[in-house]
Amino acid sequence: MPPAFSDVTIARLAAAAGVGVETVRYYQRRGLLRTPPRPDGGGSGGGVRRYGPEDARRLRFIRAAQGAGFTLEQIGELLALDAGEDRERARALAEARLGELDVRIAELERARAALRRLATACADGGKGPCPILEAFEA
Repeated sequence: MPPAFSDVTIARLAAAAGVGVETVRYYQRRGLLRTPPRPDGGGSGGGVRRYGPEDARRLRFIRAAQGAGFTLEQIGELLALDAGEDRERARALAEARLGELDVRIAELERARAALRRLATACADGGKGPCPILEAFEA
């Protein structure tokens, strides 16, 4: 987002982060993003809530943390830690996530090896049903 990103509507905030308006509202309901106050209807804001650079930064953080596989609960904790500068807890959360990723990577590597074996068996051109189809029917 450009450095001059300030005083924007929820639609522009969402578009800049590549999410929908409903996603921003969901994060607000979950307490991950603030819901700015509505200015009085007679002001220049026309009663439309406005978001600033800190909101954009926080939304980018949420999206990046989700991309790393953190749950919304963990993201909430990370956001709270950011305010308190508790590096030890933030590191513990990251290390726990790394452990979960290592388990998932090992599972995917086993699945890839099994599928590779099936594809090789299928390519051998033997008689009978395809080993890949048989494996998934079992």
